[in-house]
Amino acid sequence: MPRPVIFDLFHTLIDGANPERDRVVGEMALMVGVEPAALVSAYHATWRDRMLGWDVAETVRILARRLGGTPTEEQVARAAAHRRELAARLLDGVAPKTLALLDALRADGHPLGLISNATAETAEAWHTSALARRFDEAVFSCTVGMAKPDPAIYRTAAERLGVDPTDCVFVGDGADGELAGAAAVGMTVIRTTEHHDTDPAWEGQMLATLGELPALLR
Repeated sequence: MPRPVIFDLFHTLIDGANPERDRVVGEMALMVGVEPAALVSAYHATWRDRMLGWDVAETVRILARRLGGTPTEEQVARAAAHRRELAARLLDGVAPKTLALLDALRADGHPLGLISNATAETAEAWHTSALARRFDEAVFSCTVGMAKPDPAIYRTAAERLGVDPTDCVFVGDGADGELAGAAAVGMTVIRTTEHHDTDPAWEGQMLATLGELPALLR
């Protein structure tokens, strides 16, 4: 039976678009009446809180108030919508060749899973994306309250696929110690550098492009 393949999302299937994220947060700052650079810095500093459960509006409200702002609920809603639009846009930016790769893996019989350290707006936008239709299960840190490299999040993904972690192949760029985390639960680990060379010290199988994956798995 073809082995289940579990992917990371950002910098693996799609680009992380960090400069665009900062630009959008700067625009959100103007919507809620705080200094753009300060809100960008606050977003970076609260990454762990955001990826473990703050919702989109809650994030805007908390951070604006920490920076001395007094946004109305209408302003908060407008800024939150701007952030949601970014999440949808990033997911919609998936390359056709990546969708073709996923289709090829499914045609070969591989169950597909996703584990992403992601904030609420990504999880919300996922369900209507072209990527979602190609995956059997997707686990987002913001919805399960745990994040890579916590062994529990890998086990959760494997359990949802109905398999043992040792049956799975994990593919990721290496952010947040994800490769070591996958290896620790017995997954076969493959690093990809297609979007970003995040963990160059990792010693193991590597792909320059995701398109090489089906042949490697065969």
